[in-house]
Amino acid sequence: MSPLLNVKNLSIAIGKSQPVNQVDFTLEKGQVLGLAGESGSGKSLTALSLMGLLPKGATRSGIAQWGDQNLFSLNDQAMQSLRGQAISMIFQEPMTALNPLMTIGDQVAEPFLIHGHMDRQDALDAAVRLLERVELPSDLNGLQRYPHEISGGQRQRVMIAQAIALKPKLLIADEPTTALDVITQSGILDLLTRLVEEDNMAMMLITHDLAVLSNRCHQLVMMQNGNVVESGSPKSVLGQPKHPYTKAVMTAATYQPPRQTKASPSLASPLLDIRQASLTYRSTTGLFDRSSEIEAVKDVSLTLHQGESLGLVGASGCGKSSLTRAILGLHPLSHGEIRLDGETIIDTDQHTVSLSPLIRAKMQIVFQDPFGSFNPRHKVHRLIREPLHLMSDHDDAGHHHETVAQALIDVGLSANDQDKYIHEFSGGQRQRIAIARALIIKPKLIILDEAVSALDVSVRGQILDLLMRLQSTHQLSYMFISHDLNVVRSVTDRVAVMDHGQIIETGETAKVLKNPKHAVTKRLIKAIPKFSVK
Repeated sequence: MSPLLNVKNLSIAIGKSQPVNQVDFTLEKGQVLGLAGESGSGKSLTALSLMGLLPKGATRSGIAQWGDQNLFSLNDQAMQSLRGQAISMIFQEPMTALNPLMTIGDQVAEPFLIHGHMDRQDALDAAVRLLERVELPSDLNGLQRYPHEISGGQRQRVMIAQAIALKPKLLIADEPTTALDVITQSGILDLLTRLVEEDNMAMMLITHDLAVLSNRCHQLVMMQNGNVVESGSPKSVLGQPKHPYTKAVMTAATYQPPRQTKASPSLASPLLDIRQASLTYRSTTGLFDRSSEIEAVKDVSLTLHQGESLGLVGASGCGKSSLTRAILGLHPLSHGEIRLDGETIIDTDQHTVSLSPLIRAKMQIVFQDPFGSFNPRHKVHRLIREPLHLMSDHDDAGHHHETVAQALIDVGLSANDQDKYIHEFSGGQRQRIAIARALIIKPKLIILDEAVSALDVSVRGQILDLLMRLQSTHQLSYMFISHDLNVVRSVTDRVAVMDHGQIIETGETAKVLKNPKHAVTKRLIKAIPKFSVK
């Protein structure tokens, strides 16, 4: 029996560069093919070439045999008829892939309408069934919701429902769980595995998470710089890697940065002191604008000492982001108190934020997506010096130039990099620039919000090494907000687990993760992808 898809000598050229070179693989019905490699390896371009969605100016050569057709020889009209019906794709970021102006119901029903299978009402009825199949039950009100009104995991399920609407033979999933917490990630991967089995569908799973691929795929293709360096079963590729690149990626995936032995916190006052903090949002819903209150943070108490690292973990919607906003002085508490370096951030009597520039300068944040948090029209020099307006001597332009240069050097970049634009850097370099911006006013506390979750494993190791070195030299305190418990395990002294706005478990990181007490903590640990190559 011939394979469902047989790719031979696939090469992609963009101008004078060739990001994909002579790629071969086959895919059978009911099988999962894992495509692994770091950013720039050609994984996504390989998938987009099969869909006929390469960027403008890109050219492809080779053969992608699909039955008696070569996908690469089909015109746009022929490919349009295949997309959704024969081959579907789930993209990495559902918030940008879904149309923000269309309801969930209309978007899931769209494949039926585009390919002329149903009228609008029948398509909406089918959308309800599809959402139930992907474990997102929805009544009519649910169909009328927009993408921004649901969680990241729910948006991913909407994309899956849209992709499988017409029962395609091949489903391409490009980093479908990168930004999700481990419990949601496990649920999405279980769902995709079940759909492959139920529909006898083939799936191409693209991810840099080798632990996920070791458990979920039948074949594994490892790519580097557009070339296939190793392929075979996960057991052979990951269990007995032959190529130096595969070995290096395997080592980086399990890397833990060296840390200096840390003494127990002193009896001195903590740097960050959160006392019985509660935060309530008021939302307006329904035809008659009925208001309701959502208690996002409930009676939370935490401390963080100078030079200490605290991990804040929990599933999506647990309250991590709301608590972070309160710490940063971006949202008032409804009850309780937050103190930084002995000064109150929140005026609990009037429920307003009371944050002087000097107190605000004592804490900074590093976001998950550095590219999205920078103004692309400004040069790096201006981007990094932005926090200096909090300092009393911020008008000294000459001093600024030297300060920015030193900040770049501190994070392993060159002083000359301040004359470039942010698009001229790689993802890891952008994150270093984000760290430099956080460091420039010499804060005492840095909040790292999923700061390494979107990075390749080797780059992630470099950034974690950098953070540990900076903590040692500057006596920084870190709050790591992360869904990657392996990162939390390796870089934090203590961990706090949140669920439904409450701290349900806290303690030394090693003890909590080794011997969890609460059921939610146990679920988080159980959901961590583990290598299985035996």
